[in-house]
Amino acid sequence: RHRQFRVRAAWDMNPGAATVAVPKPSKAKPKPALGQSPATATTPARAPPPTHADLFARSSEDQAKKSTYMGFEKWWLPPAPEVKKPRSLYNAASLAYLGDCIYELYARRHFFFPPLSINEYNKRVMDVVKCESQDLLLNKLLGEDFLTEEERDILRWGRNIVSSKTRTRKRAGIAVYNRASSLETLIGYLYLTNFKRLEQMMFQLGFTSGASSQNIADELRSSFQKTTSTSVQSQQPAKR
Repeated sequence: RHRQFRVRAAWDMNPGAATVAVPKPSKAKPKPALGQSPATATTPARAPPPTHADLFARSSEDQAKKSTYMGFEKWWLPPAPEVKKPRSLYNAASLAYLGDCIYELYARRHFFFPPLSINEYNKRVMDVVKCESQDLLLNKLLGEDFLTEEERDILRWGRNIVSSKTRTRKRAGIAVYNRASSLETLIGYLYLTNFKRLEQMMFQLGFTSGASSQNIADELRSSFQKTTSTSVQSQQPAKR
């Protein structure tokens, strides 16, 4: 005897089964609002230039602050070579070249916490290190009368740098580019001569370090106030 078997096929295995039609996305452009011209509807508004607060904005609050982090002291840059008179050994372009690297390291440390995607991290750093932002920060220092006369002299010295970055100079303008170069020159100069003063200036600009920024900021603020009060007292004439 031959046994008969019945085989049932699933609906998706049956060639004659009905298929479900998936609607295709519409390619039609959205219509402008009533009373709005098509050119106005499609042209995005130009964003305003970033402010100082925008450049240093973080996506969330810092974590708990400590005086040290992973066993390292708060002075975190590699020690500079002992150079008593940098201006007698180096030209302004060499100090600006060094200062550019140090400035970007401060920017990268500032945005390292809280964690960001690499694209967002790079975007925020690039927004701070471009010469237009450096010019904005330098104007902040000058407006707050933070710099000493010696530091202002370094700025004047650094403005006369001759650079081959013609594309950047055309984009930002010669005046903005020269002022940004003068700030990098001052950063390189302070790194070689007075690192604590460099930390004070970078804190004044808004750079922080994430894990240990609060204690460093408090110490730098009190140190700066003591230095200011001491210099004011030394300038006052002695009573007879």
